[in-house]
Amino acid sequence: MSDMNLDPRYPVGKFNRPTGPHTADQRRDLIEQIAATPARMRAAVNGLSEAQLDTPYRDGGWTVRQVVHHVPDSHMNAYTRVKLALTEDEPTIKPYDEAAWARLNDVHDTPIETSLQLLETLHARWDTILGAMTDADFARTLRHPEHGLMTLDWLVAMYAWHGRHHVGHITSLRERSGW
Repeated sequence: MSDMNLDPRYPVGKFNRPTGPHTADQRRDLIEQIAATPARMRAAVNGLSEAQLDTPYRDGGWTVRQVVHHVPDSHMNAYTRVKLALTEDEPTIKPYDEAAWARLNDVHDTPIETSLQLLETLHARWDTILGAMTDADFARTLRHPEHGLMTLDWLVAMYAWHGRHHVGHITSLRERSGW
């Protein structure tokens, strides 16, 4: 097991903020990682029982069910943020309380299949936009009240990591639990 996998909070390591623009090859790789998230999430939860879905991925962490519902919530926000940055001058985005969203009844009462389909459908649109963006588009900025000014290059890198991060929560739990 590698050092970055020792901390169950960060099964793929912590996010490293990019220091500058990405190359075309780096962007292509990041976009491919984002595009792969729905299939990787579906594979990660394949065959899990209701009891396993209600198991936290770590002590004090969200359940697998909460993670599955969180990812499309987060990626819907990211998709909207990309569109805002592409159509407005340096928009200020609104953060949201992820933990509060994870406690809402739709997370507990909605089958995970709904969120898996939502993630697939959302990515059909988001992946199209990302694949058509130009260098100038990736340089466009938005302002996050907590993280400050960020480029779309930064956002794409963060969400490529985000998908791997949460799929990693589930796959590392399955590995540790022998599921």
